[in-house]
Amino acid sequence: MGESKLAGQFFDAAIGLLEKVRNEETASVAAAGTAIADTVAAGGRLFAFGAGHSSLAAQDVVYRAGGLALMNLLAVPGTVGVDVVPATLGSALERVDGLAGAVLDSSPARSGDVLVIISLSGRNALPVEMAMNARALGLTVIGVTSLAYATKTRSRHSSGTYLMDHCDIVLDSKIPVGDAELSHEAVDAPFGPASTVVTSALMQAMTAAAVEELVRRGIEPPLLRSGNVDGGHEWNGRVMTEYGDRIFYRH
Repeated sequence: MGESKLAGQFFDAAIGLLEKVRNEETASVAAAGTAIADTVAAGGRLFAFGAGHSSLAAQDVVYRAGGLALMNLLAVPGTVGVDVVPATLGSALERVDGLAGAVLDSSPARSGDVLVIISLSGRNALPVEMAMNARALGLTVIGVTSLAYATKTRSRHSSGTYLMDHCDIVLDSKIPVGDAELSHEAVDAPFGPASTVVTSALMQAMTAAAVEELVRRGIEPPLLRSGNVDGGHEWNGRVMTEYGDRIFYRH
């Protein structure tokens, strides 16, 4: 089998988007890293939220090797993945008013914490209300979204606003509306979504910026090691003991 032209085009598209966010979101990534470092240094907690496929990038920074031990997943039942049956229920729940407030009220999140909200479109009620409620509680909200949706789609929230309107810091993933990088003359629908690749990269860049800022302040970043390297479990056990009151996925 020879090289796939479309596969190559996808890699090119993904690389192009990564270069775009690297060049254009530098200040926002640094600001997000500083906000996370501020919270870690002040004894606060870190949370990440995403619904549907946006939840993949949130899960990617929780309890993982090379990640911050303090990053917790703020999960909304039924929206975390496609394991809910029917899968379409997850999409429907993203449009339910009041769900975000109920989840936040029953979560350990409190004033001074950071919440990273990932939503590609930023137009559904769930991420919009999550950001609104989180800020009302005194959390710092970092939004990772595509600003293109705010100019080319209509908000599904009653306020007519988008996630980007309720964040302290916004990282623009630059993903075009529709989240499909490829097309073919013999195929009616576009394909090749790149949002997971780019959004996950933004999350890791944000984490790297936070680590750099903590080191600059003389603070050891609370990082996890791989359990598949010698000494990894012992290292993680020490970190989780030291920061146990700020880690909620282990209880």
